[in-house]
Amino acid sequence: MTLRFDLLSTPLAGLHLLQRKPLTDARGYLQRLFDAEELLACGWTQAIAQVNHTQTLHCGSVRGLHLQLPPQSEMKLITCLRGEVWDVAVDLRKKSPTFLHWHASLLSAENKRSYLIPAGFAHGFQALTDEVEMMYCHSAPYAPSCEMGLNPLDQALAITWPLAITEMSDKDRHWPMLESQFEGVSV
Repeated sequence: MTLRFDLLSTPLAGLHLLQRKPLTDARGYLQRLFDAEELLACGWTQAIAQVNHTQTLHCGSVRGLHLQLPPQSEMKLITCLRGEVWDVAVDLRKKSPTFLHWHASLLSAENKRSYLIPAGFAHGFQALTDEVEMMYCHSAPYAPSCEMGLNPLDQALAITWPLAITEMSDKDRHWPMLESQFEGVSV
């Protein structure tokens, strides 16, 4: 079997960066965006329950930080189809050795990388170009009653966004700041 992804390490256990390996010829390329068999090694054991596509119009815009709580905890496979983003994952897993640590990677249409984010991580990104398009594969369907978010400007996280934030939804701007007694989420 020809592998379609190389796994690149991150400092957070369970968080994987995938380097897609397109097949090219004179016509262009074909690249696999999801492969259930290959992703088993990374912990993806469920079917894709939902696929979402977003467009972010302006450079500097931030989306996130979002996650779903049990019983709708989910893995996400994040792919940048157009433009470039600085993609952030925050470990919120209760008793994780990297609890409240975050890791960011550059995802772009050009570098052909995807982020495989495990359950218990919050996810968000900042657009580094105008007209960014992202695709998200989710292992569980969206459930509003299980939604949680972190404020992207929370000083407890100390995320260093690479650009001044130009736009953010009211919902993301108004997620509460973490409280000192927050112990994480169970997954």
